[in-house]
Amino acid sequence: MSARNTERSFGTVTRAFHWLTALLILTAMPLGIIANRLPFDTAEALAFKADLFSVHKTIGIAAFLLGLARILWALAERHPAPLHPDRKPELTLAGAVHWVLYISLVAVPLSGWVHHAAVTGFAPILWPFGQTLPFVPQSETVAAMAGATHWVFTKLMGLAILLHVLGALKHHLIDKDATLVRMLRGTTAPDQPKHARRTATPLAAALLVYVAGAGFAYMMTPTTTVIVAAATATHPQTSGNWVVQDGTLKFSVRQMGAEVTGSFANWAADIRFVETPTDGRHGAVTVTIDTASLTIGSVTKQAQEPEFFDIASHPTATFTAAILPVPTGYVADGSLTLRGMEQPVALPFTLEISGDEARMSGTVTLDRRDFDMGGSYGDEASVGFAVVVAVELVAERVQ
Repeated sequence: MSARNTERSFGTVTRAFHWLTALLILTAMPLGIIANRLPFDTAEALAFKADLFSVHKTIGIAAFLLGLARILWALAERHPAPLHPDRKPELTLAGAVHWVLYISLVAVPLSGWVHHAAVTGFAPILWPFGQTLPFVPQSETVAAMAGATHWVFTKLMGLAILLHVLGALKHHLIDKDATLVRMLRGTTAPDQPKHARRTATPLAAALLVYVAGAGFAYMMTPTTTVIVAAATATHPQTSGNWVVQDGTLKFSVRQMGAEVTGSFANWAADIRFVETPTDGRHGAVTVTIDTASLTIGSVTKQAQEPEFFDIASHPTATFTAAILPVPTGYVADGSLTLRGMEQPVALPFTLEISGDEARMSGTVTLDRRDFDMGGSYGDEASVGFAVVVAVELVAERVQ
């Protein structure tokens, strides 16, 4: 049996591409649907949900790479002549469905991959090549758009698969021709078929379907996606002698073995700082954080619930500290009140002052258990204990 296609039959390479692609798609799609509907109210449930999503994503990437190879093969290889070249409307519809399927092989997994890369961490892809993509920022906006696009494109793929299967069954059961068995067993068509004249109509129709789908995905993207991924400080009136002009407040935690990064979009800092210390102190700082502005990728809703930040009962968190000198720079030594619990926290930071502008950068590692977070996640297999908080800001001296 020939590896290449002929005028009357499909070769083994084309048939292998077809059935392997079908196997991957028909495995990945149910896994994604099931994983999406699973609860994650316990550590065990979250672990199982993440495992299913990891397998779903990994198979999706395999389907994407296989799809690219299949498309290149289809472009380079001849296509057997249709068995009914005189049925022009049917051929046009079949061609459009095939092009929708080809585009789906790239667009569906790629949109899911972009969503994953924009919110790295939850349910990692099971391969050693990293979880991010070049030119894809860590962004709730990008993630929401990619997620909506993935949702729409999977529906287009599902419809194309249904039409493709119905068409194959129609040929086999009603027309009783060799369309299905040519792809199933490599059977040669009984008669010498004639090629129908190819047009660009099927490809144009498929592209139009996907353009319309992308437009629909854009319209259904939640308006909350205007929130930027990097948190920005607000600038209320303060009693301090420095006013924050720009800044980010981020944190990261290990989830299912991968790092997940979150941020707060709204926070304010009241800073009183002098270069020359008095009684061993350079000043003091009070930071007020709007916990409802929290985002942490695909698990934002879970993080906002009572087991973690409990934003309904505790809408703000406060860090109050004295600014002290240390050999490596400075430390903000004080306490953090989060979820109604107060714990001592010492935040070491570096500071560069140029005239009336100051740039600060600091990092501290907290333990979520100190604030009674994630009580049902008793080990680090699902959610790590350590939470790394990083703050950067640019402040201007008040004259």
